[in-house]
Amino acid sequence: MNILMIGQKGLPSRSGGVERHVDFLARGLATRGHRVIVLTLGTFDLFHAGHVRLLERCRLLGSVVVGLNSDAFVERYKGRPPVVPYEARAIVVAACRYVDEVYENDGPGRDIIDEVRPRLIVVGSDWQDRDYMAQLDVDAAWLSERGIVIVYVPYTAGISTTQLREAAW
Repeated sequence: MNILMIGQKGLPSRSGGVERHVDFLARGLATRGHRVIVLTLGTFDLFHAGHVRLLERCRLLGSVVVGLNSDAFVERYKGRPPVVPYEARAIVVAACRYVDEVYENDGPGRDIIDEVRPRLIVVGSDWQDRDYMAQLDVDAAWLSERGIVIVYVPYTAGISTTQLREAAW
């Protein structure tokens, strides 16, 4: 299986919450002697509490590598540039205590996944009803060949870059 959902439509988050399930997964991987590399990809524009919660949940699973989308990629994908330029976003993301490394991501994801070689790819549950593998330009067989699992963690409701942008303009 290449997909694991924690909380919100996935593993129940009662009895200790999401962190309990994330901790269980992390301990299971660690007892096998693996240094668990966790990759999460995104723009992280207008860095906010939802970003911090995602990165905190990534840290519970292992060493965190952020594939930070380049300005050019954001413009190609969203049709507009990010509010905050790449260099400034990279400084902010790298300063977060939950992040070990930041890589520039200029494509759908396949290249950075091959470069970083993560065990887990973590994404917010707001992606669970979309085709995240297509967004990354991978499929289940490709992930399975590399021993990679996609983990969906609960999205932090009530805060998003879109909401911040709309409130400011």
